[in-house]
Amino acid sequence: MTHHAIKMYEYHVWANKEILNRLLELGDEVYHQEMQSVFTSISKVVSHMYIVDQLWFHIVSGTSMTEALEIEKVESDTKSIEEIITMYKELTNQYSEFLNDGVDLDKVLMLDTPWAGRRETSISEMVMHITTHGAYHRGNITAMLRQNGFSSVTTDLTSYWYSD
Repeated sequence: MTHHAIKMYEYHVWANKEILNRLLELGDEVYHQEMQSVFTSISKVVSHMYIVDQLWFHIVSGTSMTEALEIEKVESDTKSIEEIITMYKELTNQYSEFLNDGVDLDKVLMLDTPWAGRRETSISEMVMHITTHGAYHRGNITAMLRQNGFSSVTTDLTSYWYSD
């Protein structure tokens, strides 16, 4: 049986595709539009999500947080929607290879964050953090779209369950 963390990561990938495809429909003008909200543009939210997913990939793969924070992050808020979709596909392929290559998801690693200190955390807990972080920011995107008169898409977990 597939580990729950992998199932949740698959949901995360599906939900990101749903929201990115909606943004693709609306175009780069809406994607990069400046506004007063949680972030100054939707592209900045998506960029933040991408950079954090990238950071956590390094961490779950065994890089310390201190080292992962030093790895140059791809500045993605100036990219087009098509470019960010391609970047996400590449990153999710890396995650899929890692998660489906027999990694022990219950393995405990020492997480040492500069802002909160040291904590033992399993890889599966970190994967769950990735999925909840994405859900939070997809909510930001939905609110920002509605603030500007556009509809969003449903990315609820139950929608994913019935998407097959």
